[in-house]
Amino acid sequence: MYLKGRYIVSACALLFIQHAMATGMDCTKAANAVEKTICANTALYELDTQMGEVYRDLMKASVETRAQLKSTQRLWLKTRNECAEDVSCLDQRYREQLKSLQAQWAEVVAQQPTGVDKEVLDDLQKRIQAASQNDPEFALERTLASLTIKSPETLFSSEPDDDQFSDKTHIPKRIPKGVSPDEWKALSATDFEADTAQGPTSFTLLDLDNDGQRDLIVQTYTGGTGLFTFVEIFHRDGDRFTRRTKASDGESIGGSLYSLNERGSNQSVNWISLRGKVYAAYRDSWYGVDNIYLLSPWQPNHLVPKLTVRYRYQLSIPRTQPDDQHKSTYKLKPDLHRALTQGLATVEEETSDTGQERKPMCPIPPSATDSEEYYGYGAGYYAIEQVADFPVIIGSECFIARLNNWFGTYSAKDGLYAQVTLRKPGAIDQERDYKVNGRRRMTTISTSISKPGGGAEE
Repeated sequence: MYLKGRYIVSACALLFIQHAMATGMDCTKAANAVEKTICANTALYELDTQMGEVYRDLMKASVETRAQLKSTQRLWLKTRNECAEDVSCLDQRYREQLKSLQAQWAEVVAQQPTGVDKEVLDDLQKRIQAASQNDPEFALERTLASLTIKSPETLFSSEPDDDQFSDKTHIPKRIPKGVSPDEWKALSATDFEADTAQGPTSFTLLDLDNDGQRDLIVQTYTGGTGLFTFVEIFHRDGDRFTRRTKASDGESIGGSLYSLNERGSNQSVNWISLRGKVYAAYRDSWYGVDNIYLLSPWQPNHLVPKLTVRYRYQLSIPRTQPDDQHKSTYKLKPDLHRALTQGLATVEEETSDTGQERKPMCPIPPSATDSEEYYGYGAGYYAIEQVADFPVIIGSECFIARLNNWFGTYSAKDGLYAQVTLRKPGAIDQERDYKVNGRRRMTTISTSISKPGGGAEE
């Protein structure tokens, strides 16, 4: 386990040593050649004992995977029994399986949030619920803002190479404003090692463990289709900064705490402090849902406190629409506005698979060359979230519309950033887009212990 720049012996490793001679196989009931061979060999019996201990601990601690664990162990017993009386074969089988079970146990130990983590989750839920009484639209944002770390922070950028982009992480040649001489000395002594892939790097000095010394947040923009930024943490460790985790293969992204996708998602982070602990409150959002994962900056984040906020929207089609091509506005005709409004009213904020028979949204004429065009809008674009398809009837004509949004992106001025795109099945006419207004209200807030999602996966 890695903690604040130091490796520590896992408690589970000590457990294996202490219980090496605990009760193992009952040799008085040895029923076949394999079991008799194990009982006659001290080393094999010790391995069987160790494996029995960790297997039982896993069965107790990992309830969700208990059935799978049983099934895997049964399969292993079959391969073990193929060794018959071959001691070398049995020794190898036991060591391989014990190593696998030990790894699973180590993960379970690392995954257990502390009592303080659960108290923090409960406290955060209550604060958001209280804030929603006065502000049901922005209770989450206001609560996270109120918990943001208050200690001073300093931001500065990397030193670019001649081609504008850095192949390696470079600190500036001169001490940036707001950086103390002591911090500058530690920065200069730090070997950042990792490649930055292609993009610029920025640095933030902020105390993340309340020890009076500021730690280092390194943000590396790598671009790509998602316009990704990867964020890693360095702990102030004496006369230098120490990487939170070792980067893999010389790449900064190998040791990242989280990443942010600027295209194809809606993600952000607030550094918050609650009950004496600091977390990166990683927000991964889409239509009607905000998921907040509380990431520890120093410990493995296999399972973390998770808070889910759900919203319901009041959707409407403005009569006055923007004309982006001419940088002006225009008004919808009454029949079109009425048809769009009626169609939009059928959109359900919470959709589920009801198992109902799939039906076309518009009647399929005998002349249709592609009947699939009448069942839904069609393929979407990865950078836009497709919320729902629905029919729009204008006069005697049937159109198929799709409600799109930018993964729940929301503002006080504009509300939900969304649009309806309209097309007529079988026609080659250009698609038509219409702005949608959506105001939200928080409906539910729930908590759980979960694996991190989005770009916070580790």
